[in-house]
Amino acid sequence: MPDTPRFDADCVFCKIAQGQLPCGKVYEDERILAFMDIAPLADGHILLIPKHHVDWTSQADAETL
Repeated sequence: MPDTPRFDADCVFCKIAQGQLPCGKVYEDERILAFMDIAPLADGHILLIPKHHVDWTSQADAETL
């Protein structure tokens, strides 16, 4: 994880990761958060996000990936 976690005040995922918006949490550790999708295309659809903001998955550090 970066030394200084990045957050984007306009990013809904950052707000969820920071606890500013509720979610159906499935798993959480220091780097990632897994939660239920609020509009799933299939039952059990889970979203997995890094807890720091990245615009693209390729921007996440190796340990988070």
